[in-house]
Amino acid sequence: MSFVVGATLWVAGLFAAMLTLLDIGRRFVVRRAAHDPEVAHAGAGVVDGAVFALMGLLIAFTFSGAASRFDDRRKLIVQEANAVGTAYLRIDLLPPSAQPDLRASFRRYLDARLAVYQKLPDIQASKVEQTRAIGLQQEIWAKAVAASAGSQAATMLLLPAVNEMIDITTTRAMAAQTHPPPIIFVLLFALALISALLAGYSMASAKQRNWVHMAAFAFTLAGAVYVILDMEYPRLGLIRVDAFDQVLVDVRKSME
Repeated sequence: MSFVVGATLWVAGLFAAMLTLLDIGRRFVVRRAAHDPEVAHAGAGVVDGAVFALMGLLIAFTFSGAASRFDDRRKLIVQEANAVGTAYLRIDLLPPSAQPDLRASFRRYLDARLAVYQKLPDIQASKVEQTRAIGLQQEIWAKAVAASAGSQAATMLLLPAVNEMIDITTTRAMAAQTHPPPIIFVLLFALALISALLAGYSMASAKQRNWVHMAAFAFTLAGAVYVILDMEYPRLGLIRVDAFDQVLVDVRKSME
């Protein structure tokens, strides 16, 4: 099952559950008011305000975090493109006889790095390309070290650039795996359901169910949860960072 389908099913379930709880909350108050009209809403405003405030705070917190991580992942793509481009240009510091083989290795390496993300959401295929890229990293480093022997300029400029090019891949891998603890999402879903129950409780003063307001409330919260989930996984969902891969593609074209 793809991430989009799975996330959509979860959020659709949340939407349906919220509608159900909105109606349950309303029914509960209607029945209670039939026996004790004065006590039906007593103290409800304080509880509602506290829960809704906490819900708003949690949505703001998770959305802000997801947006920040989304931006960081886009910046890391540009940083990798710059690192690869810089290291490739500094191959000029090596003896002419050592340059063609190392340049060919760079081209294969960047092809593998692009494939790591182009293969997604096929996780297994992406891991295969990742393994190939790691092997090429070791190959490039060994060739760069051997070719830099006897050249102070290459040792001081090329090797640090290659090292930075390798390090940025680890940074990107860790950034892709950085997400809020699962308990945050559990709490987000739980608060959405509790908020729906309390909202239904507060809407019981109307004689008829207001399905427009009920659907709008459920859709707004469920939609916000979906956007947060989708933004946390920008290689799997609808909100993607794929367009920024073009900078790596441009670097690859410059190597021809």
